[in-house]
Amino acid sequence: MVRSAPPPCVQGEVGRGCFCSWLAAKSDPTPTPPYMQGGSKGCKSKKATPEDGLLLVRIGGRYKDRTCDPFHVKDGKQGSLKSVTVVNTGNMVPIRSLKSTVVFRTIYVLAFFPREHVMIDLTKVVTRDKLKYRREPYWQKLAKGQYLGFRPSQIGKGGTWIARYYDSETQRNDVHSLGEFGNLPGSDRFTAASAEARTWFDHRSGGGSAKMLTVRDACERYAADKPDAAKRFPRYVYNDPIAKAQLHKLTDRQVRDWRKRLEDMPAQVSKRKDGSTTTRDRAVSSVNRDMVPFRAALNQALGQGDVLTARAWKAALEPTTTKTRRTLYLTRDQRRALLEAMPSDAAAFCRGLCLLPLRPGALAALLVKDFDKHTGELHIRDDKAGAGRRLMLPVDASALFRAQASSKMPTTNIFTRADGSPWNKDAWKHPVKDAARTAGLPAETTAYTMRHSTITDLVTGGLDLLTTAQVSGTSVRMIEQHYGHLQSEHAQAALAKLAL
Repeated sequence: MVRSAPPPCVQGEVGRGCFCSWLAAKSDPTPTPPYMQGGSKGCKSKKATPEDGLLLVRIGGRYKDRTCDPFHVKDGKQGSLKSVTVVNTGNMVPIRSLKSTVVFRTIYVLAFFPREHVMIDLTKVVTRDKLKYRREPYWQKLAKGQYLGFRPSQIGKGGTWIARYYDSETQRNDVHSLGEFGNLPGSDRFTAASAEARTWFDHRSGGGSAKMLTVRDACERYAADKPDAAKRFPRYVYNDPIAKAQLHKLTDRQVRDWRKRLEDMPAQVSKRKDGSTTTRDRAVSSVNRDMVPFRAALNQALGQGDVLTARAWKAALEPTTTKTRRTLYLTRDQRRALLEAMPSDAAAFCRGLCLLPLRPGALAALLVKDFDKHTGELHIRDDKAGAGRRLMLPVDASALFRAQASSKMPTTNIFTRADGSPWNKDAWKHPVKDAARTAGLPAETTAYTMRHSTITDLVTGGLDLLTTAQVSGTSVRMIEQHYGHLQSEHAQAALAKLAL
């Protein structure tokens, strides 16, 4: 409502102290365009009835077209202009509902509307049930620049709730649909809708993005260029209830429930030709690995402003510390025996694991273009950790890589199977197991055993833990946790040599 205003001016030029000049100076200090200045038509005023409301209305956009010119709007009738926006409520009101108007030389119009357009109390069910359907919601102001809207249903009682937020930086209104809240009694729907609207308002006023993403949206965006995540998310996220949760409303309890379901999900060990699968209980280390891409997807959303805090998952996705360490170590002689018992293609692949402390998956992903045969430099692009690192290969390793990359295209895998297909965990698992059985080695021997043995040799050989971690593509904390005791033993042996 506009209060304490000077009286409306009479027909003729705008004079000092008249309502139109006061309103123009107060509400629109920006100079009007040339075609709206001067002239002899002056202002027109009509008397309003006591039951009408007095509102300030803006017509069209500034400097865009002739609909900005108030002299083209007379008595609320304009062929191309069907509605005007009420400034202090945000309601779009049809032109035909105007009872009378005051037109003056600015893009603002003082209009008298029926009282129902001035203020609508959406808190009452009886009021909402009487509202007629229209595309533009009925708005109720909650705070400055924050409105809760209601669009009645066309088919009966109820309707959809909408939140609208004015962004002062972009100078535009952002709209977010809240839903119908049909599962609640009618008397509780306003409270629920306003609470959810305020949550979104807090998100926007804190700098959050206008686009509302679900957990699935964030995971799909993260997995777009990450093959490992693209394989894990369909199994652990997309079919889980958490996938539909909105990021800005995600809670610690929802994430903890998801983690519990992941821990209870059996891990697939193998799949037989008849379609049956062998499963086992999911190990703690497997849960930690499965949570890595999920946590990374949520952190990416945090960095891009889709959510303002990591409170929902920071504690819930903390990895569980495993006190067990890999104890199976193969001596150099045992590793030689293992390679001799393998077919040539598997032997070349496993020899690479014996010469470099790489994860089997990282070695299998190497392409010919990643190896510079002139300098002996190897670029490791794809790895669980330490991706993007470069290694200068020693003579033996360089010779192996040069032989494997010979006569292959740059985008071909360096290490391939006999049929030319790339290696994967299902392809190298059986050759390693069969060779271990033939060589009389422990049954728990795996391809990862060779990485563990190689890192053990580096630590016991005197290489510092920081360099070992960098070469192996892992953290110093992990090296200290699993191999720090070896360095202590090495130090103890060195100290023993000091005895006189």
